[in-house]
Amino acid sequence: MTKKNHDADVAFIQALAELLRENDLTELQVKRDYGADDSLNVRVSRHQQQVFTQVAAAAPASPVAAPAATPSASPAETADDPADLPGAVTSPMVGTVYMQAEPGAPAFISVGTKVAEGDTLLIVEAMKTMNHIPSPRSGTVKRIVVEDGAAVEFGTPLVILE
Repeated sequence: MTKKNHDADVAFIQALAELLRENDLTELQVKRDYGADDSLNVRVSRHQQQVFTQVAAAAPASPVAAPAATPSASPAETADDPADLPGAVTSPMVGTVYMQAEPGAPAFISVGTKVAEGDTLLIVEAMKTMNHIPSPRSGTVKRIVVEDGAAVEFGTPLVILE
């Protein structure tokens, strides 16, 4: 790649970052083809803090917009941001959460399950790849913050371990 292309690519990436910020997007991916064997594939993303609220309504809340607290959580815990709780396990990537290895299989965990360090808590699918999320330490599952099939961002709280 020539110096001219390099400078143009840097300006292009900066413009994409600005577009991301101006339009309040979390991710943007673009591929530029220069020729047969020369291309630029750019993915720009940013971490966006999610706000979780407790919804007290008869109809279930959308799992992406506002996950409802599990029945085992006390009112004091649901008022706090789950990511701030000491035992929070957060998503290492953007993707879709699956609580079991395949449809119809038993869930990896449930509230009250005792887990050892390295045990699979759940799966986050990203770009057709199933990523097993291991427990960072031994403990008991105190709360499951996400629902099966929910979309998650990087840093989204998944599980609270005690």
